[in-house]
Amino acid sequence: MAYDAALAAMTARAEAIVRGESRELVWLLEHPALYTAGTSARPAELIEARFPVHTTGRGGQFTYHGPGQRVGYVMLDLKRRTPDVRRFVATIEKWIIRALATFNVRGERRDDRVGVWVKRPDKGEGFEDKIAAIGIRVRQWVTLHGFSLNVEPDLSHFSGIVPCGVADARHGVTSLADLGVTVSMPEVDIALRAAFEPLFGKTVQKVESTENNSSRRRSATSSAPASR
Repeated sequence: MAYDAALAAMTARAEAIVRGESRELVWLLEHPALYTAGTSARPAELIEARFPVHTTGRGGQFTYHGPGQRVGYVMLDLKRRTPDVRRFVATIEKWIIRALATFNVRGERRDDRVGVWVKRPDKGEGFEDKIAAIGIRVRQWVTLHGFSLNVEPDLSHFSGIVPCGVADARHGVTSLADLGVTVSMPEVDIALRAAFEPLFGKTVQKVESTENNSSRRRSATSSAPASR
């Protein structure tokens, strides 16, 4: 789905949640190849603008979105849950880690680096790669943006940026496919939903056709009164 259209839809939905007119929403989709610049992005971290660059209001630096990557926009009302942004980010990390465990992939959190990481002893001592990036924004305690999980993207597309501002040569980018895990996007969505509910509450699923794309996008609205 086109990034600008998704951003407009996400913003409108979040505003409706603030007004009490819509339910919370988790929206799972894919974008065409593009880069986004968060509020902490530095121009020097854009090495080569191989794809369109979108300035966005989420936290973080540059990241890549593209085919084969599951993007999740998470619109939750933290006033109904726990009004703690750091805890919310940590819970998203835990959510993704639990989903990855479904495929026997061990994801881990790092106190000094947001996202989900996989150790790569095959590359050398101290090497680890990021498999999921997280960047959020909060307006009136309703969250916007969310995460991107690398399922089977073209990892060479990350070479046009310093992903999330992490320049250490020991810290790269990986995907389920790169780790030798063959899994479909619907299977990833099922794992994400199953891991979401124990952390955030029950959901009601809707599946809609994606504009100008033969694939489908999935969304889940929360029916739970509060989060853990």
